[in-house]
Amino acid sequence: SLQGISRIYDGKTVVDDLTLDVAEGEIVCLLGPSGCGKSTTLRIAAGVERQSAGSVALDGEVVSDDFRHAPPEARSIGLMFQDFALFPHLPIIDNVAFGLNSLPRDEARGIALHALERVGLAQYAASYPHSLSGGEQQRVALARALVPRPQVLLMDEPFSGLDQRLRESVRAETLTL
Repeated sequence: SLQGISRIYDGKTVVDDLTLDVAEGEIVCLLGPSGCGKSTTLRIAAGVERQSAGSVALDGEVVSDDFRHAPPEARSIGLMFQDFALFPHLPIIDNVAFGLNSLPRDEARGIALHALERVGLAQYAASYPHSLSGGEQQRVALARALVPRPQVLLMDEPFSGLDQRLRESVRAETLTL
């Protein structure tokens, strides 16, 4: 639940008094022209950025307002960034397992490998991000967002780098998950 969210950068209002409630199991898409605040709204919901005004609640509990701001790792919200945000120095399997640092390494890598299988990239587990196409990197980012099993999954233009056939299959798989 986003209530009265505003975000101001250097005196310019990017998000202005946005209120949005999303029910459990609901799928919502933010549409609008470039620069209208869609990505900023997602980053605020995830806790990566702090709003200038308003509050963010998850499952009825306020996680950010004028007095508190829970960090992203305390929110059970997965965010798939538009630019993928993969770590270039880590192999793909370790990129996917990154959010599972509370598990033993072997268990985390097993879960990551299963996620890579689900997005059709298990054969690239030992590869590095630079060796993958943009669409493959996007699927790695999706797998990484899903492995911690977040309560909420936020995706910033998640299918934009995929060709039509792959876009449809990855979209269907994402909705199934």
